[in-house]
Amino acid sequence: MNEASFIKINAKDTVVVCLRPHQAGETIEVDGKKITVAQETPAGHKVLISDTRQGDDIIKYGYPIGHAAMDLKAGQWVNENNLKTNLAGTLSYSYNPIDTTLSKPTGNATPLTFKGYRRANGEVGVRNELWIVPTVGCVNGTAERLAAMFSKETQLVGIDAVHAWHHNYGCSQLGGDHENTRKVLRDICLHPNAGGVLVLSLGCENNQPDAFMEMLGNYDHDRIKLLVTQKVDGDELEEGMNLLRELYQTARQDHRVDVPISELRVGLKCGGSDGFSGITANPLVGEFSDHLVSQGGTTILTEVPEMFGAETILMNRCKTPQLFEKTVSLINDFKQYFLSHGEPVGENPSPGNKAGGISTLEDKALGCTQKSGRAAVSGVLAYGERLSEHGLNLLSAPGNDLVAATALAASGCQLVLFTTGRGTPFGTFVPTMKIATNSHLATRKANWIDFNAGALIQGTPMPELVDQLTRQIINIASGQPTRNEQNGYSEIAIFKNGVTL
Repeated sequence: MNEASFIKINAKDTVVVCLRPHQAGETIEVDGKKITVAQETPAGHKVLISDTRQGDDIIKYGYPIGHAAMDLKAGQWVNENNLKTNLAGTLSYSYNPIDTTLSKPTGNATPLTFKGYRRANGEVGVRNELWIVPTVGCVNGTAERLAAMFSKETQLVGIDAVHAWHHNYGCSQLGGDHENTRKVLRDICLHPNAGGVLVLSLGCENNQPDAFMEMLGNYDHDRIKLLVTQKVDGDELEEGMNLLRELYQTARQDHRVDVPISELRVGLKCGGSDGFSGITANPLVGEFSDHLVSQGGTTILTEVPEMFGAETILMNRCKTPQLFEKTVSLINDFKQYFLSHGEPVGENPSPGNKAGGISTLEDKALGCTQKSGRAAVSGVLAYGERLSEHGLNLLSAPGNDLVAATALAASGCQLVLFTTGRGTPFGTFVPTMKIATNSHLATRKANWIDFNAGALIQGTPMPELVDQLTRQIINIASGQPTRNEQNGYSEIAIFKNGVTL
């Protein structure tokens, strides 16, 4: 059997990953040792390459992904039935910084640029859209009607889209949930992908409109306007249309200009992951992240629960002891969130992850965090906090796809890279680029997928694929629609933890 039928990711590993299905009785040769596959093992799944006693760690990516639940023999299929997580509660950590130096771009090549919209405050958008942002879910229907009416009236001449970002909140919330809602809605209003924003209020909600507008700070009054529907005598739709027309006259004057790639801010997310995620798409995105950071750009990694088991890799890449301490809090606070609800911290992966070859949360995390490449951690953000540091940042948000992608966009990312092995059609309120981990998915769901990282295991060299991915990201930042935009799939979701009144 040829070695291309499986991959041993790290020299320390005690498993290999099948690149195609293997039949019981097949022989594979690993490090000069012949091993007979004991059971039919699907592509993306793990085969043990050394006998392992019950309780001993099983190693993948060079790190433990859990322990053997029973005595296991070389050649056995390792999955969620015989591999158990090592994760438990919160932990103490020590700071052991490592070298995170990235090579700078060399040669005399023209610096990379994209075509973006330069806003008056210096920020750059990759779209020029009109947004309707409800302060409370009670006016979602009004917002949707206004978006439909205005899209029909303008036929989108001079702008890219009109969206209403409906949500369920803005009232009947207390404490942290209420503030999280206000912060995320504020972040959306201030996002540079919007050429104009209509803040749409009911009037009696907890998220009081005047206080919310104060939260926006020194905003551009030509580009952000407020409508309180309870204060309108008669038809609020007519008043809303008049305000949208004013915003439209401003936004349609905007034009794309050349912007250095250093001003690109990209969110990093995965979902519907499989056994190929940590072999193809996530390492590819990690290489892109390092490439962007080396040129002064910014990337953000989130989904904190999917860092559990790989968190020390990120902690030791923190630029300063202060960032290390913030990362420790990021991890332990999220673990405490699970424990406070009586839930185990390792209650992951999903059924789809397991079917794709991911058996424990450590297995998932060690693949997931590869999206961050090797760069130093330059910033650690709370949920709803806006970007202030260039380079690689970590952001507090859960693993849920739409909640996490919304949080990335709210922090200031102009687009999100979303790697997937199972496939998903969704998109958040910025372009959400889907990167397939395997060619089968890329072909079967071409209407969802923007880029195929499965080409890596079909022989395309990593540097060549990084160059292809970078060029496509620049095209998308310059106006090329992603699949989710073509399909009209764009929405938001806000993190909720506490009670509803």
